[in-house]
Amino acid sequence: MNVQFKKGVLDLCVLALTAWEDRYGYELAVTMSAKFEVAVGSVYPLLNRLTQEGFFSTYLKESSEGPPRKYYKLTALGHTHLMGLIGEWRSFSVAVDELIKEGVER
Repeated sequence: MNVQFKKGVLDLCVLALTAWEDRYGYELAVTMSAKFEVAVGSVYPLLNRLTQEGFFSTYLKESSEGPPRKYYKLTALGHTHLMGLIGEWRSFSVAVDELIKEGVER
């Protein structure tokens, strides 16, 4: 998938995946990679930025598979931001689909 496509939607994907369940960074990267290729190293700077912007709170949780994991929990501000991004995404994707149909399916 085109790198520029991915860059534009990673915030939305990360926020959406944490809407109902707290997640840790590697888990988010693996989940997204099941749909499109995502470098694990690109997820952590994104999570740090979103946390600094107030969209996530974090906590450590013990893991049976190694050191404690840092979990990301969507804040109320993060949920509001997510809902806004979803609205924008839906409008944008409808518009792009219309343009594709107009240009290709004549």
